[in-house]
Amino acid sequence: MSMPFYVPPEQVMKDRADFARKGIARGRSVVVLGYDRGIAFVAENPSRALHKVSEIYDRIAFAAVGRYNEFESLRVAGIRYADLRGYSYDRTDVTARALANTYAQTLGAVFTQESKPFEIEIVVAEVGVDSDADQIFRLTYDGSVADEHGFVAMGGASDVAEERLGAAWRPGMTLGEALHTAVDVLASGENGERRPLDAGQLEVAVLDRDRPRRSFRRIAGPLLTRLLEGPDEAPTATPPA
Repeated sequence: MSMPFYVPPEQVMKDRADFARKGIARGRSVVVLGYDRGIAFVAENPSRALHKVSEIYDRIAFAAVGRYNEFESLRVAGIRYADLRGYSYDRTDVTARALANTYAQTLGAVFTQESKPFEIEIVVAEVGVDSDADQIFRLTYDGSVADEHGFVAMGGASDVAEERLGAAWRPGMTLGEALHTAVDVLASGENGERRPLDAGQLEVAVLDRDRPRRSFRRIAGPLLTRLLEGPDEAPTATPPA
């Protein structure tokens, strides 16, 4: 009679964590950073249909790296949670902190109970009335939550990207400056080599605190090109027809 094969629980957790980290590292990076009017999301993503950055609620957005089908299921669940809570109570009761806690429970349960953990990392961000009230929460595959201040980088060589981001980011940057900083970080490899990244390879969105109620908007087309080519922020007003 053969004896059952025993694996210590700590080895099981380590193997799952290593598996998830390797999957996340293969994904293209996402940078989230504060600027003078809100929070910017910049992802290396040539697809126009499969988004890494999305609106969740009035002043809340979601960004992710890793397996698309896994983080897409969380995005949809987050929208349902926000809509139900806002409808049942009040729209102001829908917060990034509460949403992050809900996601953390789901990720933690999958990591400990399922045979395969989610190979994803996500950010839930909420824009406040001023930069001090902005909130950026980073969630990892095991349900851990970190309250980030100012900026965060996920996916790829995220440790190196975060070091570069920390050296370059400063409070009060304009949108143009923030996008230049994010693209510089995304375009830099681990060995210091740079590769070209143009507007067609990027997915960019912002939470703009000056917009009424729904603060999320995507930055694309000529406006994104002007922001990437110009030294400062391009005008955002819509010209008369």
